[in-house]
Amino acid sequence: MDAIMKRTVPATSGIPQLNAADLQVLSEILNRRAIGTALGYQYSGDRDIYEALGYKKDLVFTDFLAQYTRQDIAAAVINRPVDATWRGNVGIIESNDDNDTALELAWTAMEKQLHLKSQLIRLDKLTGIGRYAVLFLGFSDAIDRTTLSIPVSGKNLKLLYVRPLSEINATIQTWETNTANARYGLPLTYSLTLIAPGSSASETLTVHYTRVLHVADGLLEGSVIGVSRLAPVFNRLKDLEKLVGGSAEMFWRGARPGYHGNISPDVVMTDAEKDKLREQMNEYEHNLRRMLIGSGVEFTSLDQQVADPAAHVDVQIQMISAITGIPKRILTGSERGELASSEDKNSWLDMIQGRREEWAAPFILLPLINTCISYGVLPPASTKDGFTIEWSDLWSPSDEQRAKVGQMRAQAISQYAANPYAMDVLPPEAFYKWCLGLDDEEVQLIIEMQGAALIEDGKDTVTEEEEVENEDTESAV
Repeated sequence: MDAIMKRTVPATSGIPQLNAADLQVLSEILNRRAIGTALGYQYSGDRDIYEALGYKKDLVFTDFLAQYTRQDIAAAVINRPVDATWRGNVGIIESNDDNDTALELAWTAMEKQLHLKSQLIRLDKLTGIGRYAVLFLGFSDAIDRTTLSIPVSGKNLKLLYVRPLSEINATIQTWETNTANARYGLPLTYSLTLIAPGSSASETLTVHYTRVLHVADGLLEGSVIGVSRLAPVFNRLKDLEKLVGGSAEMFWRGARPGYHGNISPDVVMTDAEKDKLREQMNEYEHNLRRMLIGSGVEFTSLDQQVADPAAHVDVQIQMISAITGIPKRILTGSERGELASSEDKNSWLDMIQGRREEWAAPFILLPLINTCISYGVLPPASTKDGFTIEWSDLWSPSDEQRAKVGQMRAQAISQYAANPYAMDVLPPEAFYKWCLGLDDEEVQLIIEMQGAALIEDGKDTVTEEEEVENEDTESAV
């Protein structure tokens, strides 16, 4: 806030005047502070739960980044959906034929050259950690640093590099304040902080919005500042740290029995004997000694105190799973395809499919592709229908699953063929569809293959009969 005040121009009344951009930033700061202040209050403010439980009210990017970096479940909340969303190939499709179009080929080449998918994965993760993230687009028209601050110009450009940056390294410098402009309330320029080439020091660049892909998640009223994916579960993550860390400390202190030393009243210990006993106790505590010898001292083992934290940890995991939509088995990395988890797996795949169609495609891929087309980095679509994003099939079975399905189908076919009355009760086509789970195209292919095999067998049979007749004729002659 002090930085905002320094940029103001004093009015004649002595009251500092704020421009529109400063007012927007100031309003954001005050709103966050007001929300943070109201958190946790009960009984008309007499009780502050957040203070009693040690929760921080005003969270900033560094809080989320530290949690993501240091805590396993926090990293899983961010990484699991992102990694599943971008798993497999991501391509552009214009037609269903086997001929690749110019747009399809150009996208494949650009993705390979710039390692786009890995860059977009990083962008997605940074968006989830903070309130927004950006992808800095290095177009070939930027001949120097000053060019970066003006709009992109040119129609046959190249995309030389991309850089994903978090909100802390991509601050919004100026905003569009003209209410008659379609971009009213959106950023005009950014202040991007990058590592300077050939140096460990950082440099700050002023970059025009046309060179930036801005991505925000959890948007409500605004279109720029979202909500970190860790914010709704931040308190639960802290509770989990208390439980897991506390249980480890409890085991460390409670699993080893404490000892009570009862000194005989008839014994008078010298200072040297006391020092020797104290030295033995320190060695025992730090695992250097497993025996205690004390003249006139009787040691009694205290009861061990260790409790199982599993139930309490499970409650926190369930809450995190409920808020994020990540099934508990997948969140904790214990998904092994058991029958009991098949419903979780299907729900998870549905969530990832929705995330692809409703988040990754419209807010990351399509804006990037359309921007590249508008500046000639990619050729335009060759058909009036445009293009679609092609994702890898989430439900495609693994090799092990295919082998199991093939084995079960082979057993079913064997039992069906062994029963002479089976075809009278259930025709082969119905058996293929209902019992083997094949679709119409697969059933038709089997029928055609059976027909071709019968024709081939018929040819072979006729050939054998002809050979017999020829042999008989030759014998008669």
